This record gives sequence, C-alpha cells and structure tokens, in this order.
Amino acid sequence: MNTQQFRQTIKKKWLDYYVENRVWIARLQVWVNCDGQRRPSSSFILATLASLEPQLNQLLPLIVDLSSNPDRIIAALDLNFNPDEQLKAASKPSPKALENGSVKQKPANDALKFLPAASFYETDLPANQVSHLISKIDESCEGGRSGRSVES
Repeated sequence: MNTQQFRQTIKKKWLDYYVENRVWIARLQVWVNCDGQRRPSSSFILATLASLEPQLNQLLPLIVDLSSNPDRIIAALDLNFNPDEQLKAASKPSPKALENGSVKQKPANDALKFLPAASFYETDLPANQVSHLISKIDESCEGGRSGRSVES
C-alpha cells in the first residue's frame, strides 16, 4: 500500500464530503482549534472517513492500537487543516498557470451560491453570516467545550 496515495485519497474524500455537507457541518459544535488549525474534531473526521473509505475502516483497529489519540491520528493522516482554507487554496490557479494563460478567469457571477443557513439565534445579521458565527463555537483539542452551547 502506498501511504502517500492513501493519504491523498482520504483527503479528497474528506474534502468532497465537506463540500457537499458544509452548510450543516459549519453549524455543528464539532469545531476545534488544534495545533493552530481550525477544523472539525478528529473524532468527527475519523467517523466520517470510516464510513467513506472501507480501507481506513479496516486499518483503524491497528491505527488505534498504535495511538488512541485522535488528534495524532488526524495529523499522521495529513488531515490537520481547515477545510475552508484548503478548498480556497485549491481553487486558486497557480502563478505559473496564470502566466502561461492556461487558466481562464471566470466572472464573479459564476461563483457557487448557497442558500442561507437557518439560524438558531434571533439576530440582525444577514443569514449568510450567521452560520459562520455559529461555527466559531469551538471545542479545545483536549475534548472540553468552550463557548456557549446551542439549546433548542
């Protein structure tokens, strides 16, 4: 098994899943700041990938025997990154591609548009900003919660 290729495969699956589900993931209280990176919790990422990648599901018992710390597992799988920043960086063309003219700039009106997320809080903010505020309610890497919890 090529470990680098495996890491790239699960990274792609995680980012694809995140793109498809970012509206509700952004609103969950699963966000952490770990080693300077803001991302969903390690447990959330591992549980998601275990259902998306059968090979990881088979390897997890061995991986957990080696380290039961989910943050270390995420770091070893090269998944300790902010998915929004990763997607933004991946969507930018390289300077060389721009120089060669091989990348055509799309007009701004071709950008993806999402419906605004529903809000748990009454607010005067536009709906598209509310989900960003809710997603900032973080947990620490140690598993403790900080911030206020969302109650219905």
